[in-house]
Amino acid sequence: MAQRRPNIILIVADDMGYGDCSCFGSDAIKTPNIDAIAKRGIRFTDFHSNGAVCSPTRAALLTGRYQQRTGIEGVITAKNHRDVGLPLEESTFAELLKDKGYRTALFGKWHLGYNQKFNPVHRGFDEFAGFVAGNVDYFSHIDQEGHEDWWRQNALSPEDGYTTDLVTKHGLRFIEEHRDEPFCLYLAHECPHYPYQGPNDKGYRTPGNGRPISGPREDKAQAYKEMMESMDEGIGLILERVREHGLEESTLIFFFSDNGPSGPGSSGGLRGKKGSLWEGGHRVPAVACWKGVIPEGREVDATCIGMDLFPTMLGMAGVTKPAGVTLDGMDILPVMTGDIDDLKRDLFWRFKGKRAVRSGKWKLTLNEQDGDAKELHDLKSDLSESKNVIEDNPELARELEARIERWEAEVSRGEVLS
Repeated sequence: MAQRRPNIILIVADDMGYGDCSCFGSDAIKTPNIDAIAKRGIRFTDFHSNGAVCSPTRAALLTGRYQQRTGIEGVITAKNHRDVGLPLEESTFAELLKDKGYRTALFGKWHLGYNQKFNPVHRGFDEFAGFVAGNVDYFSHIDQEGHEDWWRQNALSPEDGYTTDLVTKHGLRFIEEHRDEPFCLYLAHECPHYPYQGPNDKGYRTPGNGRPISGPREDKAQAYKEMMESMDEGIGLILERVREHGLEESTLIFFFSDNGPSGPGSSGGLRGKKGSLWEGGHRVPAVACWKGVIPEGREVDATCIGMDLFPTMLGMAGVTKPAGVTLDGMDILPVMTGDIDDLKRDLFWRFKGKRAVRSGKWKLTLNEQDGDAKELHDLKSDLSESKNVIEDNPELARELEARIERWEAEVSRGEVLS
């Protein structure tokens, strides 16, 4: 009998900081189930989101390509970009896996286009239940511009329940229904993005009125803790369902955040938060497990990034990348299994006049918004980016800046959403 192709469960948190779970140092927030993934597999200490905000990271994740190639460099907003989305000519991992016989589903946040033509069911997902905006009221499912935004497939379909619980509910059902065939399940949580609402709160947004954007609670740090721990509880139910059906040895489970924290979230001592190109804006918590394939209890310090998951999933499934398509991500399964220690490459970020390049231990950050300020940091000795050593290494800084310029010339689509 031919060996079954492995399942993939991809869990993405929204605006969760590097210091927002127990296994990354949080004392305030308890996340035993995220921690369990790390114990059963690996904890990445140097994992990054492609963007410092939501839509760009999701575009890179779906395509395996820098978001600059697709034109999605900024947030697709509910107010100004209702006809903007991930270009239809881009191939998504869901489309390629579906063509290989996988059952595919996305439950939760899309944020890659409001127009019907961009709906996930037209981008390779057999099933979609969730919202297309950047955030919704966790109970009324109304976005911050006052639009109703809860979908089943490509139709508005109101559903009672706390967003986090609904994502988990649909995920559990999908595993149950497709446990005997290969599947790819993308659980795109809203948590812990604002509005800050715990599972015992009530909805407050109404049609035509999405204010206050961040929610009515004054104790937002406590709400944040409740939200995080609710998401972690749901992740535990997903892990248990996988175990119940004996799927642990045939399932990769991968968890990470789409960018750094906002509001009460913690960067874990890193400089900056969401929207920043300092480490706090894009170095994010990430853990993964796959029984019998990924060794247990390891830390991985290789520099990895969200767009790496596209080629990694394709490699697991035996899928060839589309002809003529440039992939920027790399297959990181050998890093996860311990077969290799590192990936030899540079990584780049660009957002609203800010640019950065990472090359080994070195990171150069350029900020046009601050008088074209330039900072060079040795992240091995200065992870907090507190000591600018550019004056001691002028030639290195010039070379890294030249690499940024060459990268920009290669990847820029032209008309960029910023």
